[in-house]
Amino acid sequence: MSIKKQTLGEFIIENQASFKYTSGELSRLINSIRLAAKVVNHEVNKAGLVDIIGAAGETNVQGEDQQKLDVYANEKFIHTLTNRNIVCGIASEEEDDFVAINSQDENNQNKYVVLIDPLDGSSNIDVNVSVGTIFSIYRRVTPLGTPVTIDDFLQKGNQQVAAGYVVYGTSTMLVYTTGHGVNGFTLNPAIGTFYLSHPDMQFPEDGKIYSVNEGNYIHFPQGVKDYIKYCQMEEGDRPYTSRYIGSLVSDFHRNMIKGGIYMYPKHSKNSNGKLRLLYECNPMAFLAEQANGKASNGHTRIMDIEPTELHQRVPFFCGSKNMVEKVEEFIKKYE
Repeated sequence: MSIKKQTLGEFIIENQASFKYTSGELSRLINSIRLAAKVVNHEVNKAGLVDIIGAAGETNVQGEDQQKLDVYANEKFIHTLTNRNIVCGIASEEEDDFVAINSQDENNQNKYVVLIDPLDGSSNIDVNVSVGTIFSIYRRVTPLGTPVTIDDFLQKGNQQVAAGYVVYGTSTMLVYTTGHGVNGFTLNPAIGTFYLSHPDMQFPEDGKIYSVNEGNYIHFPQGVKDYIKYCQMEEGDRPYTSRYIGSLVSDFHRNMIKGGIYMYPKHSKNSNGKLRLLYECNPMAFLAEQANGKASNGHTRIMDIEPTELHQRVPFFCGSKNMVEKVEEFIKKYE
């Protein structure tokens, strides 16, 4: 006899008392993200059947070509979060600036801002490879009933109240934390409900997978090159296996389950790396630390970095604790 699994809605209600703030808005906010994720998932699964794959013909503020599904996912998440009157501001990787939501209304008591990468790895859509959504949630720092400002978004990662991702893969999963461990929920597409399938997710302390774009190897700092050679060396439990999907959500998700490290270092072409601190690194760092992992820029804890701009980029090393500490050792040799 199969045991009835807990739904995401039931889980949120049951665990609401463990949230730092228990007024109910955070629960409603996560429910809104769940709803938008289901809508985007439905569209992702139609790729190839309708005209939603390929480039949209525009570039975003990052200077990257927008895919049609980038634009679609961005619109859906902003529309859903705005219509449900839960947040006072949204910042998206696809928008030049943050979006203020009725925050000039003195009766508006919404406390939360959301930072989001609506469709991570969207260039993989055309070839049917897993993509995802990453989200990060903070309490605003400016007074209620006043317009949100950049200060509400430029908060250190250690101030996050919740973070998570949705992976649109062979099955669709929503994985999130509110600072009390990491739990994963799998979508049953027949009835449109997420069920708790991966309770208390944890990174193994060690792993055998390293995930990095080795096409950039020649441009990496020497410490990172040495670590990659260390991973490839036949000694003890090595060589490790190289696995790189090119979608942060997918690489992170696999490494959390199997044990491994994800790396996007700075290199000679991009001195700050490629990944965005606020939309990608901070939420993934929060999840990693809640799942017994570690996230670093090679020197410093990711969540202790002071943000200075909305689309700030940082080098990123994240995954099994011992593996991240080992790459930090190699990098430190050349400081």
